[in-house]
Amino acid sequence: MNVVKKADYHKTKLACYMGFITQAIAANFTPLLFLKFHSDYHISLGNIALISTFFFFTQLLVDLFCAKFVDHIGYRVCIVASEIFSALGLLGLAFLPDLLSDPFIGIICSVIVYAIGSGLIEVLCSPIIEACPFENKEATMSLLHSFYCWGAVGTILISSLFFLIFGIDNWKWLAVIWAIIPAVNAYNFLICPIEPLVDNGSGMGIKNLFSQPFFWVAICLMICSGASELSMAQWASAYAESALGLSKTLGDLAGPCMFAVTMGISRMIFGKYGEQLNLMNFMSGSGILCVICYLLAALSSSPVIGLFGCIACGFSVGIMWPGTISISSKTFPTGGTAMFSLLAMAGDLGGSIGPLIVGHITQNAENNIQIGMGFGLVFPVILLFMLFLLYRKNQHS
Repeated sequence: MNVVKKADYHKTKLACYMGFITQAIAANFTPLLFLKFHSDYHISLGNIALISTFFFFTQLLVDLFCAKFVDHIGYRVCIVASEIFSALGLLGLAFLPDLLSDPFIGIICSVIVYAIGSGLIEVLCSPIIEACPFENKEATMSLLHSFYCWGAVGTILISSLFFLIFGIDNWKWLAVIWAIIPAVNAYNFLICPIEPLVDNGSGMGIKNLFSQPFFWVAICLMICSGASELSMAQWASAYAESALGLSKTLGDLAGPCMFAVTMGISRMIFGKYGEQLNLMNFMSGSGILCVICYLLAALSSSPVIGLFGCIACGFSVGIMWPGTISISSKTFPTGGTAMFSLLAMAGDLGGSIGPLIVGHITQNAENNIQIGMGFGLVFPVILLFMLFLLYRKNQHS
């Protein structure tokens, strides 16, 4: 009976892995088409930039929704809905721009639909894994989050290969092909076992969570983690272009891919060797590395060293998101969906404001990346301080 049960939970794990791959497709496919939308549909670059804003803003609203309502609706209904929304959004992307009188409205509607799916996946997959009876949950959580990285690399590389072979004019076919993954995974979530994280109604509420001092540390850690990751990631293309002498097209592919690969490696290392490694030490070491990476990017005059700092930063931030979730789950075992939703929202918030601030400062400094990175250093420094508070708390307990 136990063997069957373990095999069943393996199905849950695979469904969650595919869930994170779906999220990676949602976040990384459409940006590859921005210039195509600009040329084919005559959408201004200002409006093109709004596509990403709508995506992240929708995810933030979904995070809030999950904190309040998911426990009442039920995990299975919500996670199956997440995959259906993701599939419908990707299908909409292929058809709505041509069906509506304004293509831009068609694109935005599609993006909002799959962003709802992406937001639900982000919040729900972690607690679904946390509720499963796996032996080393910290390592399993880290491995789960690595699938977002591999999904991002796969989306960029496979899409680029498709455009190379069949031409970018056939992008709508690829949108339909990508939609197959969430459609299949909706069935996976229908048949796999999903355990409740806490007994119905016994989870800590939002007010209760915010009354805990440590929860504020976790929130700050997630904000700085998201900001440190995406503030650096947005310049990965620029570093790849200047350091390796790549064209803008190649740089746009190589930079984000290299960043995602090192981030995935960090999560896989802890996923594989998590039993032998101390999570707190791994996070502290990663925090120090993150500060060093920002210093390299801000102070080095060599594009090659700047690129190294950028790529190594992917490794340094990799453990922060899953690690904070694991520590919070241990500290607040009855945190419930509200805790996972608020942590996801904090990460998304950091990922939205960090690049915005660094980008704005870089622009005002006559496009000097180093000045932007110098200011961006504030995020990993605060992150390191939060890790120090966390370390002290662990020492006392």
